Amino acid sequence: MSRAGASCLSSFSSTAKRVIFTSSGASEDGTVRARRWLGRATKTCLGILTGAAATVLYALDRSALEAGHTSVHPPDHPWTFRGALSSLDHSAIRRGWQVYKTVCSACHSVKYVSFKDLVDVCFTEEEARDIAAEYEQEFEKLKHAQVEDGPDENGEYSTRPCKLPDRVPSPYPNEESARAANNGAYPVDLSYVINARPRGRDYVFGLLTGYTEPPAGVELRDGQAFNPYFEGGSIGMAEMLQDGLVDYDDGTPAYKSQMAKDVVEFLVWTSNQDWDCRKLVCFKGICIGFLLLATIYPIFRQRMNLHRNTRICFVPRKKPCERKECQ
Repeated sequence: MSRAGASCLSSFSSTAKRVIFTSSGASEDGTVRARRWLGRATKTCLGILTGAAATVLYALDRSALEAGHTSVHPPDHPWTFRGALSSLDHSAIRRGWQVYKTVCSACHSVKYVSFKDLVDVCFTEEEARDIAAEYEQEFEKLKHAQVEDGPDENGEYSTRPCKLPDRVPSPYPNEESARAANNGAYPVDLSYVINARPRGRDYVFGLLTGYTEPPAGVELRDGQAFNPYFEGGSIGMAEMLQDGLVDYDDGTPAYKSQMAKDVVEFLVWTSNQDWDCRKLVCFKGICIGFLLLATIYPIFRQRMNLHRNTRICFVPRKKPCERKECQ
């Protein structure tokens, strides 16, 4: 083979490399960068506009629904347990139970709350047993205040006093008797009333403290009172809270607002008995997530650094020389 053919083959072999690795710091075309930036900016603007439009439509829809209500919107109160790391005040839960037992239990029930739920929350086990015994003594004349037990070996049912696993008895055996005792109005169960009402905490507080004289032109029937926070204004429940109505065990002054605040906190607990546990689990999960992220990120950066900062360029082969002296 001639010198010309050898030189042609050597030049071809040197240019036959398929790939070349270059770092990501290599300069790119300015036009390509501008197009990419413009595309990203356009997508970002479209996302922001879409979110803003959805927010406006949602606000308009909510305002249209609230415009049809005939009640006053309760103010937003600074509840201490609303914070991400704030728990319920268990002293307030205990006082709220006292308010419910003294005032609210005459008409309203908490049929989804058991006596054992009060243990280690606001009472000890012995105190909870005494509370169950008090229900037996106060409602011993009412058959529904005792629990139906059985059947026994003869297939018969019997009644027994309340125990810790039993639920708090209702003041009425059925809905008909409750309506008959309250002029046709049915006292709702308070177990989940906070979750059942929009802004339930503020609503219940406003309802308990918002009784006032009816304005001109509003006529009330016998047994009704006026409360602007109730739908329609006319409510079948009279104003129950008065200053000094309850004697708190811890000596807290029993003002009307204090009793309303305590019973609201008690009802928040009945509606969300896992309130504190849920926040604690969420906080632990966030801490574990940060620890995992701090552990994984350096490994990810080390392993993926080569792949993310590398460009692979393909260099096509040149056709071999077709001259006769190169063959």
